Amino acid sequence: MKILHLDSSILADRSATRVLTAAAVARIRADSPTAVVEQRDLDAEPLPHLSGASLGGADSAAAAEAERALVQFLDADAVVIGAPMYNFGVPSTLKAWIDRIAVAGRTFRYTADGPQGLAGGKHVIVVTAAGGLHAGKPTDFVEPYLRQVFRFLGVDRVTVIRADGVALSAEHREQAIASALAALDTPLARAA
Repeated sequence: MKILHLDSSILADRSATRVLTAAAVARIRADSPTAVVEQRDLDAEPLPHLSGASLGGADSAAAAEAERALVQFLDADAVVIGAPMYNFGVPSTLKAWIDRIAVAGRTFRYTADGPQGLAGGKHVIVVTAAGGLHAGKPTDFVEPYLRQVFRFLGVDRVTVIRADGVALSAEHREQAIASALAALDTPLARAA
C-alpha cells in the first residue's frame, strides 16, 4: 500500500491539521505496517501556481514537478490531505496541487455522456480544521469543494475528518482535536 501524505497548513507545529494528518497516517500504518508513505509539505515546498507557461510546458522544471505531483497522486492507494480553512476555502498551495492532479486524459476525460473520472480505486482522507464553526454551513467551501474535485476525478471513497472552532478557545481547540482524533478510528480502519 502507498500513502500520499499532504500538508498545506502554514502554522507548522501549531497546526491542528498537521496533528490530525500525522495521526491519520499512523492509524492507516497500524493496519498496514508495510505501507510506504510519501510526504509532501505544500507550505515548505509549494508548487508554483498554474500559469500559461507552466500549463503550456514552456517551463521544463515546472512541467517535471507537475508530473511528479501527478504521479504521486496516481500511484497512491490512500491520500491523506491536511486542508485547513483559510478565508472560507482551501489554502492556495493546496489549490495549486489540485491544478496539477486534475489533468484531462490522465485523471479525467470528457465523454458524450459527460465527464468521467479516471483516478478511482483510492481512498482520500481529508482532514480539515477551521477557526470558527462552519461544518454544514454555507460558509464552508472546503469540504464541498474537495468532495467535488475528487468525485470528478473518479474517487468514490472520500472521508472527511473535521476539527471546527479551533480558534474559539484553548478548551474548544482541545475538544475539537480530540473529537477528530476519535473519529479517525472507524473510517480509517477501512482504508487499509
